[in-house]
Amino acid sequence: MVSSSRLVRQKEIVEVVLGNGWDYMRRLLMGGKADEPEIPPPAVLRNILTDLGPVYVKLGQLLSTRPDLMPPAYIEELSRLQSTVPPVDPTEIEAHIRQHLARPPEELFERLDYQAIAAGSIAQTHKAILKDGRPVALKVQRPGIERQVDRDMTLIRDVARLVSATQFGQRYNVVDLAEEFAEAINAELDFTTEAGYTDQLRRNLSKSNWYDADQLIVPQIFWDLTNSKIMTMEWLEGTPLLKADLMVEDAHSDTIGVRATATTLLFRAFFKQYFVDGFFHADPHPGNIFYLEDGRLALLDCGMMGHMDPRTRNTMTEMVLAIANCDAQRCTQLTLQLAEPLQPVNLARLESDYTRLLGRYYGLSLEQINTAEIFGQILAAGIRNNLRWPANVGLFAKSLANLEGAARLFNPGINLLDEVRPLMPDLFRQQLIGDDPLQALLRTGLEFRNLSLSSPRQVGFLLDRLSSEQLKFSLSIQGLDDLRRSMDDASSRQSFSIVVAALIIGAAIVATGRQSPQGQILSIVLFAAASFFGLWLLFSIVRPRRRR
Repeated sequence: MVSSSRLVRQKEIVEVVLGNGWDYMRRLLMGGKADEPEIPPPAVLRNILTDLGPVYVKLGQLLSTRPDLMPPAYIEELSRLQSTVPPVDPTEIEAHIRQHLARPPEELFERLDYQAIAAGSIAQTHKAILKDGRPVALKVQRPGIERQVDRDMTLIRDVARLVSATQFGQRYNVVDLAEEFAEAINAELDFTTEAGYTDQLRRNLSKSNWYDADQLIVPQIFWDLTNSKIMTMEWLEGTPLLKADLMVEDAHSDTIGVRATATTLLFRAFFKQYFVDGFFHADPHPGNIFYLEDGRLALLDCGMMGHMDPRTRNTMTEMVLAIANCDAQRCTQLTLQLAEPLQPVNLARLESDYTRLLGRYYGLSLEQINTAEIFGQILAAGIRNNLRWPANVGLFAKSLANLEGAARLFNPGINLLDEVRPLMPDLFRQQLIGDDPLQALLRTGLEFRNLSLSSPRQVGFLLDRLSSEQLKFSLSIQGLDDLRRSMDDASSRQSFSIVVAALIIGAAIVATGRQSPQGQILSIVLFAAASFFGLWLLFSIVRPRRRR
């Protein structure tokens, strides 16, 4: 039995998609047949998601982090999604805060402003002063948002199940994608998850040989004032990166130097996240990077983070280096290590696509090369060649694109490859032996010990099988069955062709000269048989081509 609130919401969605001209989704929601999806143009899709409200805005923002799923035009448009929601009434939010704090606000804060300074689709931010005088920011979940998320997620799952029967749904595994989105938004509703991410990033960035860790800050979390509905963190006084006023009195060159120093700090901090820690800020757009009044940089909003295991980190490092060297062959090899083939992959075609793609950038200066853009095109070429990229690779590509885009707007002369090359020797050293060479040596020694213990047994087992003639090899060649069937069909057709030719020749011999009535009948029968078998042979050749 469908609840009345769900029916009302379904009607609202139908009105929105129909108002924006997306008739496919209207048919799907009204119980029509699940044909292959007709995705609206990027701008129309963004308008639809905006009109549908906070949950669908979050869905669009999640899709904008998946260049492995969405074409570049959609990624660019969905990246602009912002939910314009008014803040909750101060009286209502005060009651909500009192309900979810362990003690009355008067006992915890010297002052708490119930008028929000910023409002989003999931939460809004308030400023407060602790009893010891330190300013803090309270991120407060909007009342009732959980019920709205549950209702909309039910509809999204229903749509995913309907579309899953189509070729589009199977290619992009839309049911799993819907579940992934459900997990992501539920994690975002639990502020202790974001608080844990913030603390972990703060610890990871607190020390490094690549940059001055004192110049980069992540807000401190006040855990005694944090729960699933409210997160309390250090208040940082500053402005978004692109709005920072960096003009100094000495000379314009000083401003350029400040910008270059800031972008180098950003790049090196994110390279550490990507390639050393494997835990990175997935949404470093200009609004999440602050330039503080004391000249430091701050990273905010750790709600969306990416993870990469050591193997993926090593492969991604090599991929960046292969792109820098325009090495299409190596890019192809690394792609096969990362991506999952959905169908047999034509390696020659994949390498040809990469060669053509990287050839556009050969000989260009570093200032003319946008590494994140190239990486996005690498992902798109892989998708065209029936490869499915892991979600964390798409998240890495999105994070890299946001980072390079923000850095270029702040300092147009910056280039990612120019920044990463000085770090490569140290990066490869860390990936080879880690921060603790003794531990790496002991681990390698243990692996060799295990190998030395198991190898004699395996060699002995192999020799026993050889001596008893019980060793069998199982060789499977992809496409061999199709080749065998094709050869069998060709042989059969050739045999029929010989038979038809023999019948025609026999009929012609019988038909020459004077013939008795019996000879004429035999000649006609032979010609008829030849015609029948000839037509059958022609039909057997043409029919498979039509099917293809």
